[in-house]
Amino acid sequence: MAAAARSAPGTWQTAASRRRSAARRPRQEVKAGGRETELEADTEVVLRRLQEAENDLLISAFWSSALETVSQCLTEQLGQQKPPVRTLLEAFGSLHLDSPLGKSDVAHASSPGETLDPGTCHVKCVCYGIGNFATCITARIQLAFLLLFLDKCQTPRSHCWVYDPLFSPLEIAVLNTLGVTVLSENEEGKRSVCGELTIFYMLHCGTALYNNLLWSNWSVDALSRMVIIGNSFKGLEERLLTRILQKNYPYIAKV
Repeated sequence: MAAAARSAPGTWQTAASRRRSAARRPRQEVKAGGRETELEADTEVVLRRLQEAENDLLISAFWSSALETVSQCLTEQLGQQKPPVRTLLEAFGSLHLDSPLGKSDVAHASSPGETLDPGTCHVKCVCYGIGNFATCITARIQLAFLLLFLDKCQTPRSHCWVYDPLFSPLEIAVLNTLGVTVLSENEEGKRSVCGELTIFYMLHCGTALYNNLLWSNWSVDALSRMVIIGNSFKGLEERLLTRILQKNYPYIAKV
């Protein structure tokens, strides 16, 4: 089974660059300083749109219901840790969903029940395949949700690793400004939790990516330390022929 998972093809595809021929496009000389200024201006535009997406999410019923669902999953996972993290478990259980916290709220929170103490909460986050959020509103909302969730859990953004082979230089610049860690290599989902509670945020990723992630963490201890926010494994099982699922994605079939 492990060999089958090892040979599972990665789902990442390098986007072919499209270039116009020199005959169709007049040659332009742009100074390096001009490019940097333009990139900074574009970065500010994307950051503003992200903030607007966050504001829209915060007043939506979806934010509260989704946060409650994920918090319940994390609470269950934290209860399985050895030794049990009682104070952290209580903190997750008493999150106030009716008043979501922004960055400024997290910095000045006075009640331990509203947010998680970063000194005791060692929750990491890995995000795969979020898409081109600079141009796609759906991807932008997904990134906005991730940022709000990190703030709500008081997980430092430096403890969040992000990767998508389609990221543009502008999007990488925005992510660096936001403080998350942009991975430089395609891991194909083969990342171990290394004994730490890890949230994998991977919406609508390829089936092979989920299978590789499970293969990399196929032990009781590792599986008890991970939460996947992504597509339904049950839905994948229903859509794929049983023989295809068992042959190409054995760990999704087993889980």
